[in-house]
Amino acid sequence: MSTTVASVAKAGFPRSFYVANGMEIFERLAWYGFFTVSSLYMTTPVDQGGVGFSESQRGALQGIIPFFLYILPVITGALADRYGFKKMFLLSFAIMAPSYYLLGQASSFGGFFLAFFAVALGAACFKPVVQGTISLTTNESNRGLGFGIFYTMVNVGGFLGPFVAGYVRAISWDAVFLMSALWICINFFPAAFLYRDPRDEEHTQQQADKSLKEVLQEAQQVLGNARFAMMIFPCIIFLMCAGADWLSYPVSFIGIVAWLLLNVVWNRAVNGGAESSWWQQKIHVSNVPFAIYLGILSGFWAVYNQLFYTLPLYLRDYIDTRDVLVFISLFGQQAVDFFAIVNVEALAEKLQSLAVADVQDSLAALRLELVHLKVMVPEAEIATALESIRQGGSAQSIAEQWKQSYRQINPEYIVNIGFAMIIFGQIAVSYVCQKFKAINVIIAGVVIFILGLLVALLSGSVALGGSAIVIAVVMMSFGEMVTVPKSQEYVANIAPKNQAALYMGYYFVSMALGFLFAGLLSGWGYGTVAKEWGQPELMWSIFAAIGLLTSAGLWWFNRRYVRVAA
Repeated sequence: MSTTVASVAKAGFPRSFYVANGMEIFERLAWYGFFTVSSLYMTTPVDQGGVGFSESQRGALQGIIPFFLYILPVITGALADRYGFKKMFLLSFAIMAPSYYLLGQASSFGGFFLAFFAVALGAACFKPVVQGTISLTTNESNRGLGFGIFYTMVNVGGFLGPFVAGYVRAISWDAVFLMSALWICINFFPAAFLYRDPRDEEHTQQQADKSLKEVLQEAQQVLGNARFAMMIFPCIIFLMCAGADWLSYPVSFIGIVAWLLLNVVWNRAVNGGAESSWWQQKIHVSNVPFAIYLGILSGFWAVYNQLFYTLPLYLRDYIDTRDVLVFISLFGQQAVDFFAIVNVEALAEKLQSLAVADVQDSLAALRLELVHLKVMVPEAEIATALESIRQGGSAQSIAEQWKQSYRQINPEYIVNIGFAMIIFGQIAVSYVCQKFKAINVIIAGVVIFILGLLVALLSGSVALGGSAIVIAVVMMSFGEMVTVPKSQEYVANIAPKNQAALYMGYYFVSMALGFLFAGLLSGWGYGTVAKEWGQPELMWSIFAAIGLLTSAGLWWFNRRYVRVAA
């Protein structure tokens, strides 16, 4: 991307800064309205309105699709420089609006995959342009504050989206996707009539004069040549195939090792220079410190996304949140009914069907089936209730009793506490953090997030499990608001002014890898470690260990590369 029309005033921001932040709110309303409940929707049985995917299918979708969402901005950021920011905004909304609607209509794995991919494509057109706008409408004196404001707007949408989704999903899951499509449609107005491209005319014209081939070559050269990409992407494809159960993990790892060894031999056999055909060139990494930084940061995104991928499921299946409901009840019965909605008719119907069918599933399996209806009932009471119904008892009265005694808070509302914290605390945290070196702040934020994971680990073994999870979410969110804006600011600081959107596009590479690893980790960690092995504490320990390795890697990077990179 190019230089601004004029230098940004030290004390303020131009109109495009505020318009971009406004559009970010509505885009996040759409995304988090779906994303925060995506794990719940994908694993909810078909007869209860979900799509009934397995944990491995869910993990694969949540890893593969967001990977493309965050890797495509490498290309879409360059295309925005070539064709203009406003056009890219409008294109993104034209893709996302119908795709969100179709996502709610898909019932098969393939159909859901395609609709989800279309959503990701539209979001990939949006992301580098909005962040490029923020980068170009701020300067060195206010960039930290500018990205702090931007991240606050991200979380305004992130906070309101799940509240709306949590309310309307009690009516119908289809309403969740209709609302996401509506939020995107609203963005057409500011994009078309209020937004102005922040680049100056001279550099905008220079970018417009470039051919598409030149734009893509420029995008490629930020990290490395085509040989470098050809070495990395097949390894990622092998991981995706393993996550989707198309290949076993041992076979995938053998394939990765074989491909890397082949590239070593290939590299020794060629001697071509930069002007040679891509396959005759040696592997070249253009910006080694930047590539290493993105690789290490992907570890943070892998553990951060467990807040959305794994925590809602863990809350639904293992954590009794009635202690939090006791606090909410201080605000009246209406507050309890809002935060812990139970469809008594659906619950009674389910109990009747289980009693009539005389199912042979274990009581533990029945408990995990009933949590989809937002009640967590002791196994002994499930057995007593089913026998009572078989003897002529009323399923409706049992359902009413369970609603009063065992109702649970919607998991998305507890996750939402993090968004609220960031809305009210992000600007203050960014103001304090701008006094310190970006890389040091990032390390501190990752460590805080790890502590939140450890609290989540303990939540299943303490009496006040719901309260412990609330504390865990608060700590994770504080770590997030320390880490994320500074990680973006670091990239903005090292990016050449005429390539701001391109570098911000490459920032998303770390998120792409992190989302991929997060989805695969969640599918395996929750499906195998937590549920099959019955060791959710081990699952959280694995996530925390990855976070610890990430913070150690960032500390090493600080000592080895920070003087070169910043």
